[in-house]
Amino acid sequence: MLSATAKETIRATLPAVGAAIDDITTLFYRKMFTAHPELERDLFNRGNQKQGGQQKALAGAIAAFAALQLEPDQARVDLILSRIANKHASLGIQPAQYQIVHKYLFQAIVEVLGDAVTAEVAAAWDEVYWLMAETLIAMEAGLYRAAGVADGEVWRQVRVRERRHESADAVSFVLTSLDGAPLPSFSPGQYLSVGVHLEDGARQIRQYSLSSAPSSGDWRITVKRVGAHTLPDGSIAPAGEVSNFLYCNVFEGDVLDVTTPFGDLVLQDDDAPLLLVSAGIGCTPMMGMLSHLADTADRRAISVIHADRAPSSHAHRAELAELVDRLPFAVMHRWYEDLGARSPEDRLREGRADLGEITIADGTRVYLCGPLPFMLGMREALLDKGVAAQNIHYEVFGPDSWAAAPA
Repeated sequence: MLSATAKETIRATLPAVGAAIDDITTLFYRKMFTAHPELERDLFNRGNQKQGGQQKALAGAIAAFAALQLEPDQARVDLILSRIANKHASLGIQPAQYQIVHKYLFQAIVEVLGDAVTAEVAAAWDEVYWLMAETLIAMEAGLYRAAGVADGEVWRQVRVRERRHESADAVSFVLTSLDGAPLPSFSPGQYLSVGVHLEDGARQIRQYSLSSAPSSGDWRITVKRVGAHTLPDGSIAPAGEVSNFLYCNVFEGDVLDVTTPFGDLVLQDDDAPLLLVSAGIGCTPMMGMLSHLADTADRRAISVIHADRAPSSHAHRAELAELVDRLPFAVMHRWYEDLGARSPEDRLREGRADLGEITIADGTRVYLCGPLPFMLGMREALLDKGVAAQNIHYEVFGPDSWAAAPA
C-alpha cells in the first residue's frame, strides 16, 4: 500500500506521467538493451519490440497499476499482476532482474520529464515501482514453489514424439521426457515457453498453450506459423521468427528447450456452465480444456464458439467436433469468413462470430482466446448480455494490452 504522501504525489503527477508513458517505456527499452543486449537477444520478444507492442503493454500496466493505488480495486490489481507474474515465471524471471529494469526505467523517466522529476516525485514513483515489483516477486516465488522448482529454474529438455499437421499452416508437437517418465501435470488452459536458437545466435522465446489433457502424461502444443502481414495502421509486421522456425525445422525425435507450464486461464473447480469462445489459433487452450472435460465425463452445460477464416484454416477442426460429441451437454457454433462450396447450416454460419442468438445461462463462466480485437468485441457483447465481468476470463498471445483497457 502506498504511503499517504506518495499517494498524493502520484495523484498530482499521474496525468503528466501517463501522457508521457509511451515515450518513457520506449526510451527505457532502448537504454536497457543498449546496456544489456543479451536481454533483447535471448529473453525479450524481438518481434514485439519492433512493432511496439511490448512498450505499449508495459506502459499500460504501469499506468493502470498506479491509477489503482488511488482508487483501489484489488480484483483488478490481482488480474493485472497475476497475468504478468505467470508470464514472468514462464520465462524464468528472477528478483535481481527487477533491479535492472528499475535502473533504466527511472533513467528514462528523468530524461523524458526533466525538471518535473523532483526528489519528491522520484520518491513517489519509486514507491509505486517497488510496490508493483515486490508484489510480482512474491507472486512469482509462489508460482515457482507450486511448480516444485527453484526460483527461475523452469527450463527442461523434451523430445518431439509426434508431429502432425492440424491445418495448412499449423502443426502440433507431442512432447515427451527424455527418460520416458511422465512430464509434470498442468491445469487445462495453461501454456509453456519454447526457446529456440536462431541462425543469428539469438535465443528467442514464445509461449504456446497446451492443447492436450493433463492426463496424457505428455505435453502437446500447436504452432501456427505467422507470415508477414499488414497491421491496421498500414505497417507491415514481419513473419514470426519462432513459429516459422518450429514449423520448418522441428520434427520427430528432435529435442526442444521448454519450461514448466504456467498461466492463469484455468478451469475453475466448480459446476458452473461454460462458454468457450475462440478465434483462429486461439482454439488451443480450449482444446486442452475440452480434452480434460471429456476425459472426466463432465456433465455440465458447455457452449463452444469458434471463428476462423475458413474450414481449411481451422486447426483441430475434426478433433474439436469429436470432443464436443463426447460431452453429453455440449453444443458447438462455428463461423467462417469463407465457407467455400459449403452451405450454411445449423450452428455453421458464414461471416463473423455473433453472440446475438446465443443463450447464456446465469452464472456461466466464459473463457476467451484469440486476437485482441476479437476478444474485446466478444467481451462487450457478453457484458451487454448480462455476463458478469468477473466471469469473463481470457488469454492473450503476445503483449497483454487487455489489462489496461477500461474495466
